[in-house]
Amino acid sequence: MPTVTLSTSKPTTARADVLVLGIRNDDDKGELAEALDLMGFSGEKGQTVRFPSGGLAKAPVVVAVALPAEPTAEDLRRAAANGVRAAKNATSVAVALHPAGVDEVEAIAEGIELGTYRYEAYKTKKNDKKAREVTSAAILTPFARQGTATRALERAATVAAAVNAARDWVNTPPGDKRPADLVEAFTQHAGTDVKVTVWDEKRLAKERCGGILGVGQGSDSPPRLLTLSYEPEDAVSHLALVGKGITFDSGGLSIKPGASMQTMKLDMAGAAAVVAATVAIARLGLPIKVTAYACVAENMPSGRATRPGDVLRMRSGATVEVHNTDAEGRLVLADGLSLAAETSPDHIVDVATLTGACMVALGQHTTGILGNDEEFSETVLAVSRDAGESMWRLPITEEMKGVVTSSSIGDLRQHNPKPYGGTLFAAAFLREFVGDVPWAHLDIAGPSFNEGSAFDYTPVGGTGTGVRTLVRLATELAGAR
Repeated sequence: MPTVTLSTSKPTTARADVLVLGIRNDDDKGELAEALDLMGFSGEKGQTVRFPSGGLAKAPVVVAVALPAEPTAEDLRRAAANGVRAAKNATSVAVALHPAGVDEVEAIAEGIELGTYRYEAYKTKKNDKKAREVTSAAILTPFARQGTATRALERAATVAAAVNAARDWVNTPPGDKRPADLVEAFTQHAGTDVKVTVWDEKRLAKERCGGILGVGQGSDSPPRLLTLSYEPEDAVSHLALVGKGITFDSGGLSIKPGASMQTMKLDMAGAAAVVAATVAIARLGLPIKVTAYACVAENMPSGRATRPGDVLRMRSGATVEVHNTDAEGRLVLADGLSLAAETSPDHIVDVATLTGACMVALGQHTTGILGNDEEFSETVLAVSRDAGESMWRLPITEEMKGVVTSSSIGDLRQHNPKPYGGTLFAAAFLREFVGDVPWAHLDIAGPSFNEGSAFDYTPVGGTGTGVRTLVRLATELAGAR
């Protein structure tokens, strides 16, 4: 990430390779009006144009970014990202988006740090000359000398680093992040900020985690459960997080078509989100206890794999009849949710790339929120909006309760017998394992991975979705904002 600083310099005097200048659609464009008109700048939201400053500013190049008349924090976050992405071949930028307050400064910093993300771990450089990229960015703001603005900058850096870590883990090829590898990466990232516990397959068996074991038994790389614990002395609440961590999802014996397998390295995005968010919460020093469970397995077909028709006994003691081994995420989450509920937290949130049906309902950029508590679900929705992540509530309808409990040989059935309401069924299944604890389920199947072109601060590949919402939720529950 680039180094982001604050400056009270005026846009015309700021020294940088490129000046990113916000132009609101009600602005008098002054001396830039002619240049903007010639470049076809219409002021449509998200538009950028790049042109020589012609001596109107110290920076030799200007990137004009369109803004609405009263931009929100998310408008500024996206504008900052679009501006730095348009600053090609620059190593330094000055960003003048005229934030109205410290929250907007934080959003601009996040936009810069998220918008400059690149994943090039596996790129072979053909040229010794390193491509130029933005290494420093100055946000021009009258609040630059305020301590609150400096702290906002620090928060933005912590949160953006967490999002980018989650992106890195998702983007890592599946052969290089098998369960033990991924858990090791998570552990290294956690460092000394949180307490880390890892259960291997023997401990999972001893602890009766039949869901995680059942999903992972077809692979020659055994499953793992990683628990992160952050317990500050001044904690005012206890939040439990559970993440689905399928390092590669072949579908098991209910094998996926080849094309559907191509991006299945993404199936651990939920675990990546809860781990990254927990470490960020600890580094921010928020007064809230957080216990996070990353349920990690590889879903592969083999002679040892779970079969459709098998019955698994879960951590809770419930028996589950398996109908489709490609609906494996709910099985690993069930054990994680049971463990979370046993600690009697105040709230539980799970994050998972769970159902294609959620993408059918909400598209590729919106997370589904389902839960057992109206007030808590509304809180999660509200903080997601503050964080700038698109989410929408879906119901768990009463009819699904009867379907989940309709197995003829077990307590619960794992898969919906009808091709309708798959997201609702999966959430109804998960609800069986949380007891009375207020719980929200985030289905990130759509927004966890971007197969199209980069846009705003969303890169190609892993997006790190969910991290910002979880950190903002912890902040809200801790009363720290």
